[in-house]
Amino acid sequence: MNSTKLLIATTMGLCLALPALSFAADGAATYKAKCAMCHGAEGQGKVDPALKGTSLSADQIMALITTGDDSKKPPHKKPVNGLSPDDAKAVADYIKSLK
Repeated sequence: MNSTKLLIATTMGLCLALPALSFAADGAATYKAKCAMCHGAEGQGKVDPALKGTSLSADQIMALITTGDDSKKPPHKKPVNGLSPDDAKAVADYIKSLK
């Protein structure tokens, strides 16, 4: 196989494989970009309640992120800030890591 055909075959293989790859979401970066403005940079609370040291489990936090919270004025959009399930999980895990 000559080098041009090899390059084309490799490129096509990567194009087919890349969409199937799963990239780990960065919970800390997503939190800082989407949540910190209201919940504080370290989860200490600001406009919205503190998240640092919450008694909620990571699964409960993820459920709140993905379903929103209608008790808030104004309520969070659903899912909160348009987060994907992977991002929501990463943010929930990050919130639980705050001590």
